[in-house]
Amino acid sequence: MTNTKLIADYQNRARGRRKAIQTLLNEKLYADVVRECQEAAELVLKSFIREAGHSIPFTHDVSSKLKEIAKDLSSKVQPHVDQLCSISKNLRRDRELSFYGSEDVTPSDFYELTHAIEAIRQLDELLALI
Repeated sequence: MTNTKLIADYQNRARGRRKAIQTLLNEKLYADVVRECQEAAELVLKSFIREAGHSIPFTHDVSSKLKEIAKDLSSKVQPHVDQLCSISKNLRRDRELSFYGSEDVTPSDFYELTHAIEAIRQLDELLALI
């Protein structure tokens, strides 16, 4: 059984986050743009997995699950599986660093406009498939 309300909820929340991301971009909070793009992308990707009738993995990078269930994904999503996996991996890589930083990386110093624009571009690709 697929909870269609949950799928719609994930997608609506991802769309709403996209609007919030624009505010973060306007404030030049590029690290936060990257982090929020990852979270919104994760919601979109997990909605595709649920829509295919599969349980979602409790991981931030869902690329292996997408490959595993590719044949069950909607016909609109199937042709883009490789790109979806790439986006999932790319944004996942920056999830913690963009939020917490590290001893040698301060997120606000490290992330630049180009990082933010690329994260938004990737998120927008996913949102276009909804």
